Amino acid sequence: MDDFLDQSSPAVAQPVVWWLRLEAGAVAVLSAVLYARTGPSWWWFAGLWLTPDLAMLAYLASPRIGAFSYNTVHSYLLPASLSVAGLLSHQSAVIPFALIWFNHIGVDRFLGYGLKYPAGFAYTHLQALAKPGKH
Repeated sequence: MDDFLDQSSPAVAQPVVWWLRLEAGAVAVLSAVLYARTGPSWWWFAGLWLTPDLAMLAYLASPRIGAFSYNTVHSYLLPASLSVAGLLSHQSAVIPFALIWFNHIGVDRFLGYGLKYPAGFAYTHLQALAKPGKH
Protein backbone atom coordinates (compact mmCIF):
# COMPACT_ATOMS: atom_id res chain seq x y z
CA MET A 1 0.00 0.00 0.00
CA ASP A 2 2.82 2.40 0.79
CA ASP A 3 4.09 2.14 -2.81
CA PHE A 4 1.09 3.79 -4.45
CA LEU A 5 0.56 6.46 -1.79
CA ASP A 6 2.06 9.78 -2.79
CA GLN A 7 3.10 10.77 0.69
CA SER A 8 3.66 14.40 -0.26
CA SER A 9 -0.01 15.08 -0.98
CA PRO A 10 -3.33 14.37 0.71
CA ALA A 11 -5.28 11.27 -0.23
CA VAL A 12 -8.32 13.40 -1.05
CA ALA A 13 -7.99 16.41 -3.33
CA GLN A 14 -9.72 19.77 -3.11
CA PRO A 15 -12.61 20.56 -3.11
CA VAL A 16 -13.66 17.16 -1.72
CA VAL A 17 -11.43 17.55 1.34
CA TRP A 18 -13.31 20.73 2.28
CA TRP A 19 -16.64 18.89 2.07
CA LEU A 20 -15.27 16.15 4.33
CA ARG A 21 -13.98 18.71 6.82
CA LEU A 22 -17.28 20.64 6.81
CA GLU A 23 -19.16 17.39 7.31
CA ALA A 24 -16.92 16.61 10.30
CA GLY A 25 -17.56 20.11 11.67
CA ALA A 26 -21.29 19.43 11.45
CA VAL A 27 -20.80 16.21 13.43
CA ALA A 28 -18.82 18.15 16.05
CA VAL A 29 -21.48 20.86 16.40
CA LEU A 30 -24.39 18.41 16.44
CA SER A 31 -22.74 16.18 19.04
CA ALA A 32 -22.01 19.19 21.29
CA VAL A 33 -25.60 20.41 21.01
CA LEU A 34 -26.97 16.95 21.77
CA TYR A 35 -24.55 16.59 24.69
CA ALA A 36 -25.81 19.88 26.10
CA ARG A 37 -29.39 18.59 25.77
CA THR A 38 -28.62 15.33 27.63
CA GLY A 39 -27.69 17.20 30.80
CA PRO A 40 -24.40 15.65 32.01
CA SER A 41 -21.60 17.77 33.39
CA TRP A 42 -19.30 19.63 31.03
CA TRP A 43 -16.49 18.48 33.33
CA TRP A 44 -17.11 14.95 32.04
CA PHE A 45 -16.91 16.30 28.50
CA ALA A 46 -13.63 18.10 29.15
CA GLY A 47 -12.15 15.22 31.12
CA LEU A 48 -12.95 12.53 28.59
CA TRP A 49 -12.52 14.47 25.35
CA LEU A 50 -8.90 13.41 24.75
CA THR A 51 -9.46 9.76 25.71
CA PRO A 52 -9.61 8.52 22.07
CA ASP A 53 -6.10 9.87 21.54
CA LEU A 54 -4.74 7.21 23.90
CA ALA A 55 -4.91 4.98 20.82
CA MET A 56 -1.82 6.83 19.57
CA LEU A 57 0.23 4.91 22.12
CA ALA A 58 0.05 1.95 19.73
CA TYR A 59 2.49 3.85 17.49
CA LEU A 60 5.13 2.83 20.01
CA ALA A 61 4.75 -0.73 18.65
CA SER A 62 4.91 0.22 14.96
CA PRO A 63 3.36 2.65 12.46
CA ARG A 64 1.15 -0.12 11.06
CA ILE A 65 -0.22 -1.13 14.49
CA GLY A 66 -0.52 2.53 15.46
CA ALA A 67 -2.51 3.38 12.33
CA PHE A 68 -4.83 0.42 12.88
CA SER A 69 -5.41 1.35 16.52
CA TYR A 70 -5.89 5.04 15.77
CA ASN A 71 -8.28 4.36 12.87
CA THR A 72 -10.32 1.89 14.92
CA VAL A 73 -10.87 4.43 17.67
CA HIS A 74 -11.23 7.43 15.33
CA SER A 75 -13.90 5.91 13.13
CA TYR A 76 -17.53 6.87 13.64
CA LEU A 77 -18.40 3.15 13.76
CA LEU A 78 -17.66 2.56 17.46
CA PRO A 79 -19.47 5.59 18.90
CA ALA A 80 -22.38 4.86 16.55
CA SER A 81 -22.46 1.27 17.80
CA LEU A 82 -22.31 2.46 21.40
CA SER A 83 -25.20 4.86 20.73
CA VAL A 84 -27.36 2.19 19.11
CA ALA A 85 -26.59 -0.32 21.87
CA GLY A 86 -27.44 2.26 24.51
CA LEU A 87 -30.71 3.18 22.84
CA LEU A 88 -31.78 -0.41 22.17
CA SER A 89 -30.94 -1.56 25.70
CA HIS A 90 -32.47 1.55 27.30
CA GLN A 91 -29.08 2.41 28.83
CA SER A 92 -29.19 6.12 28.15
CA ALA A 93 -26.22 6.70 30.47
CA VAL A 94 -23.84 5.64 27.66
CA ILE A 95 -25.16 8.22 25.18
CA PRO A 96 -23.13 11.16 26.59
CA PHE A 97 -19.95 9.09 26.23
CA ALA A 98 -20.79 8.36 22.60
CA LEU A 99 -21.47 12.07 22.01
CA ILE A 100 -18.09 13.04 23.49
CA TRP A 101 -16.49 10.45 21.21
CA PHE A 102 -18.37 11.74 18.15
CA ASN A 103 -17.32 15.27 19.03
CA HIS A 104 -13.67 14.33 19.36
CA ILE A 105 -13.65 12.63 15.96
CA GLY A 106 -15.56 15.49 14.33
CA VAL A 107 -13.20 18.14 15.68
CA ASP A 108 -10.14 16.08 14.71
CA ARG A 109 -11.36 15.67 11.15
CA PHE A 110 -12.49 19.29 10.90
CA LEU A 111 -8.92 20.28 11.79
CA GLY A 112 -7.52 17.90 9.18
CA TYR A 113 -6.45 15.01 11.41
CA GLY A 114 -7.91 12.22 9.36
CA LEU A 115 -7.61 8.48 9.35
CA LYS A 116 -4.00 7.33 9.22
CA TYR A 117 -2.05 5.35 6.65
CA PRO A 118 0.48 2.74 7.83
CA ALA A 119 3.25 4.87 6.28
CA GLY A 120 3.24 7.01 9.42
CA PHE A 121 1.14 9.23 11.66
CA ALA A 122 1.58 12.26 9.40
CA TYR A 123 -0.20 10.69 6.42
CA THR A 124 -3.96 10.96 6.64
CA HIS A 125 -6.91 10.64 4.30
CA LEU A 126 -7.40 14.42 4.55
CA GLN A 127 -3.90 15.81 4.26
CA ALA A 128 -0.21 15.13 4.72
CA LEU A 129 0.63 16.59 8.12
CA ALA A 130 4.37 16.63 7.44
CA LYS A 131 6.63 17.52 4.57
CA PRO A 132 7.95 14.58 2.52
CA GLY A 133 10.74 12.76 4.31
CA LYS A 134 9.66 14.00 7.74
CA HIS A 135 7.42 11.67 9.75
